[in-house]
Amino acid sequence: MSTYLLVHGAWHSGRAWERVVPLLESAGHRVLAPSLTGYGDKAHLLGPEVGLGTHIDDIVGLIVEQDLTEVVLVGHSYAGLVVSSVADRVPERIAHLVHLDAMVPRDGESAADVLPVTQNLIDLALKSESGWRVPPLPEFPPPAGLFGVTDPADVAWLRTLLSDQPVRCLQERVHLDNRAADVIPRTHIHCTAGVPEGITRRPIDPIQPNGAPARIRELATGHDCMITMPAELTELLLTLD
Repeated sequence: MSTYLLVHGAWHSGRAWERVVPLLESAGHRVLAPSLTGYGDKAHLLGPEVGLGTHIDDIVGLIVEQDLTEVVLVGHSYAGLVVSSVADRVPERIAHLVHLDAMVPRDGESAADVLPVTQNLIDLALKSESGWRVPPLPEFPPPAGLFGVTDPADVAWLRTLLSDQPVRCLQERVHLDNRAADVIPRTHIHCTAGVPEGITRRPIDPIQPNGAPARIRELATGHDCMITMPAELTELLLTLD
């Protein structure tokens, strides 16, 4: 039995994984899909002081509190920053690190460094009435849809999950200087359909930090693959070495 810890991306909540959790559990694994501070059941904690560091502490705290080991740590989108930092903090507890259509930072980088278009969201938030709220991205015409979701019923359901993102999440920088984290095997899963204009994925280094060849898998669907292709995503997660 493995322990899968699924970390949602910006604007979403832990409910985004509702179609994946039972599939992993039915295969005999333990699965946790928490909401980060400011989202879902923690939406009442949303505020300008919430940042990337808050979310890193959320996941590290959960791992330590529940004494989790041999964790398959999955970060979607923005949570690529979160899980990279968590692996740096508690590498001895992580068995595999999965970047799911996610930001893949280098030491000292922020979201805007990894995905420069993010700077536009930061600038708009700082100039807004609140000075810190980043609203969810709008729905685009198919095939981009709402975070890659185009089915009307799924779009309506997804809207119930979304809330504003604090701008500090996109401004704060990661600190990745623990060489013990280099030994963790990594997999990158890319969603290849409906990519909005202006979103450019940074190339993955051909060699992992542990010296093994890069592991890149693809799903021919939009960004929120846990909603649009939960079975296919689960199959990939279950075949990680």
